This record gives sequence, structure tokens and C-alpha cells, in this order.
Amino acid sequence: MIRAKKSLGQNFLIDSDIISKIVNTVSITDNEILEVGPGTGNLTKEILKNNPSKMYLVEKDNFLAESLKEIIDERVIIFNEDILKFDTSSLSKNKIVVFGNLPYNISTEILSTWIVNLKKNYWFSDLILMFQKEVADRIIAQFNTSAYGRLSILANWRLNINKICDIAPESFSPRPKIQSTLIHFTPKKNFADIKDPLNLEKITRVFFSHRRKMLKKPFNQIFNGNNDLLNKFNLDLNLRPQNLDFDTYYKLTIEYEKLRS
Repeated sequence: MIRAKKSLGQNFLIDSDIISKIVNTVSITDNEILEVGPGTGNLTKEILKNNPSKMYLVEKDNFLAESLKEIIDERVIIFNEDILKFDTSSLSKNKIVVFGNLPYNISTEILSTWIVNLKKNYWFSDLILMFQKEVADRIIAQFNTSAYGRLSILANWRLNINKICDIAPESFSPRPKIQSTLIHFTPKKNFADIKDPLNLEKITRVFFSHRRKMLKKPFNQIFNGNNDLLNKFNLDLNLRPQNLDFDTYYKLTIEYEKLRS
């Protein structure tokens, strides 16, 4: 019997209806697939039934990675590695469809790392990823809402985001104490020309370090009270960080890069 490891944030998906919904989110036939954290292989088996041309599995757990060999065929390559240290962009010259029941404890880090390391050309065509609902709510949040913040701004920079459904705890074994959410991401063709995404991370970190306070302090900290910039964007420093929309943060980041160049 396979036991989930809390240290790896493992909750195995067992709900056949949810698995079918995940598999039917995108076209799998003749596409290359990457599955992150396949675990016991329940989703893996259904993906293979849809005839992908090739399938890559990245599983950190040594025992699970070995167990997966029993259900695979010549189309499948298993990598017994940590996804945070794995170079996904080198897997193929083709665009990859990615599925992932992400470990809750590192899901935000995985998504952020992938976005920060994106080149102009995307290595994937679709990301179908599962998060705990609280994290998903932050990803899909719009400005002027309490969940809006750094993760919303970073994710929306390069990705189109579509919530598929919420998933109840009983769909997993062992049952988590919280709900999960499935999100479908696709590449944005047009996005702000930020040279270094770490600058976007810095801008949002400074602005949201005191999210309930007014914009005056973080703006002055980064831009030294630049009145020209205030007028250019018609900024009201009495507003709070959550009141600025996505584009304003992207434009502020570009201005920050200009000042540093």
C-alpha cells in the first residue's frame, strides 16, 4: 500500500469524474505531455488512453517513481527529480501540454519559477494545474479585491487564466482539509515588455509589503517621489496597493527599469 508523504505535500487524486474533467480540458492526442507529480498514476493512465505522442513524468518520490514503471509504455519517460530544479524548457522542441496536481507546499513557487524563467517563446501550449483553493483565488483575483496581490499580477503578466472548477477534499486520498481548484493557463501573445521579471517581483513586493497602507510610502521608496511619474500615470498616492490594476504595475516596472539603465 502506498502511503502519502506529508513532507512532499502528497494528496493522490482518486475521483474518476474529476480525472475525466482534467483530461478533457485540452486535446491530448498526438501532443507531448508533461505531468508533474503523477503520484500513483491515476491521471497518467487516463492521459495515455488519449494517445499522446510522448509523455514525461517528473516525480520526486523515489518509491513512486519506481512504481510508475509498471503502468508506462514506450511513449513515457520518467524523471525521478525535483520539479523546482528540473529544466522543463529543454524537454522538447515542441510545445508541451502540462498537467499537475501540484504539492500544496510548493505550488506557488513552481508557478512563479516557471513565469520568471519564461523566454519570449513559450515552452508549453497549456498548463492545467491544481492548487489549494486559497492560492487559486489569489491567482485569479482582480484588482480592488482582497485576494489581489503579487501572485495575481505575476501570473497575469504572461498568462491567460481560466478557472475550470473547485474540487472537494473527498476527491483525494488522503483527504486534505481544504478545497482545491483546477486552473487552465495559456500563453499571452501580447504582454508588457518587462526586461527582467525579477523587477516585477521587486515592485510588487515593496508595494504589497504593507497592503493596507497607502501608496505614498512604497512609491517614494522606489521612485523617490518622482512627480513626473505621478503625473504620467495620474497616480493617487492615497490609494492602496490593491487599487492599482495589472497594467499600472507592469508600467511602473518598465519605468523602474528605465531609471536603472
